Amino acid sequence: MTTIRPEATVTELLAVLAAHNIGAVVVSEDGSSIAGIVSERDVVRRLDDRGAGVLTAPVSSIMTTDVHTCPPTANVDDLRQTMTTHRIRHVPVMDGGRLAGIVSIGDVVKSAIESLETEKAYLVDYLHR
Repeated sequence: MTTIRPEATVTELLAVLAAHNIGAVVVSEDGSSIAGIVSERDVVRRLDDRGAGVLTAPVSSIMTTDVHTCPPTANVDDLRQTMTTHRIRHVPVMDGGRLAGIVSIGDVVKSAIESLETEKAYLVDYLHR
């Protein structure tokens, strides 16, 4: 699980996002708690607001602190609803008070597609009996 410390600079954040080919990262002091979450969108918005000086600012100055999380047992439909309602693309997974992973909108879409493909296969099989 990739995390970044709150005092890391936005430039360091961009390096982490690029190195791991990800769109967001959990901000954490210890790698298991959540101080916030920061995404590419946060960087772009702050660059627009504050200019290039934001690149040397700490991640804590641009992160979102109101983080929606879910348990490992979360239902994909509930996650999709949470993401849609709150207009977010990443939901950290917490297990026993510790960060266990992160679910992206891509994960949710992939799951929905797999479910639809399975349903289609059952229906096609049923119709050809």
